[in-house]
Amino acid sequence: MQLYNTLSAEERAKLIDEAGKTRLTLSFYAYAHLPHPKEFRDSLFLAWNPLEVLGRIYVATEGINAQLSLPADRFHEFKAHLDSISFLNGIRLNIAVEQFDKSFLKLTIKVRDKIVADGLNDETFDVTNKGVHLNAKSFNELLEDPNTIVVDMRNHYESEIGHFKNAITPDVDTFRDSLPIIEEQLAPHKEDKNVLMYCTGGIRCEKASAYFKHKGFQKVFQLEGGIIEYTRQVKEQGLESKFIGKNFVFDHRLGERITEDVIAQCHQCGKPCDTHTNCINEACHLLFLQCEECVQKMEGCCSDACVEIIHLPEETQKELRRNTKNSNKIFKKGRSEALKFKPNK
Repeated sequence: MQLYNTLSAEERAKLIDEAGKTRLTLSFYAYAHLPHPKEFRDSLFLAWNPLEVLGRIYVATEGINAQLSLPADRFHEFKAHLDSISFLNGIRLNIAVEQFDKSFLKLTIKVRDKIVADGLNDETFDVTNKGVHLNAKSFNELLEDPNTIVVDMRNHYESEIGHFKNAITPDVDTFRDSLPIIEEQLAPHKEDKNVLMYCTGGIRCEKASAYFKHKGFQKVFQLEGGIIEYTRQVKEQGLESKFIGKNFVFDHRLGERITEDVIAQCHQCGKPCDTHTNCINEACHLLFLQCEECVQKMEGCCSDACVEIIHLPEETQKELRRNTKNSNKIFKKGRSEALKFKPNK
């Protein structure tokens, strides 16, 4: 019985090309009590692998967080399976703004302690006492209120390429880092200001809004469905998009365009640019912003040192990679000394 992915990314990409099918990229999350997450995880793999579902899914005793893609012609089968699970019946699916057949190349379902690494002790506050959910129209209206503060609950490399106008965008590497910073910054406004929170798909705000209410904030709101659902409603209802730029996504697309505004800069030359890339040096893979001219000049690398390395014999490159780990340092693009251009924070 197969319970894990057995194909490489290259093999899967070839199969996608050969199939010639349009694929849908989507995401969803749900908080629920799952006493046996490993059993639930295995049941998902057995149901989804035959449907050619690919993606990154986290399961924990507190629920599920899923980002995935599947052939469009298998969507109804997939939805039927979700509906057969009590706490996922009728769940809102955030369909990606921009579709890409190779957004995911493996099916990875992992059991984690939490579905989002928030660093919070859930036993110390009521996680169900969440902020008021707002649709796109209501969110836009509250943004116009002078007593409103809008807060981006995402990381620096996400907000750098796109965010809501006038939003507070913490310069942090992780979600858990942002919570104490925001709490301290907004402490004087616990009672008199509307605090509007948003993130990519809504999951980070679910926990954050309850946390800030626990900390004494009286008027806490969150964007229902996050930026993805907001954009869908904006287009469907002909609303003005108060979000400008790109929405960062954690798949091979690395971003989906919401408006034509380019609010970021190439990390190598400083020209307007909001295209993320990973350094092609297999021992580096630093995530950074790189314009087309620098792609050509630097051969897709983040530094002259990495350019030198990619021209070494493959065996030498493998030897250099042996016993090295990149960990989360790949996301610290704004902090890397290898990058020549430093945006003003």
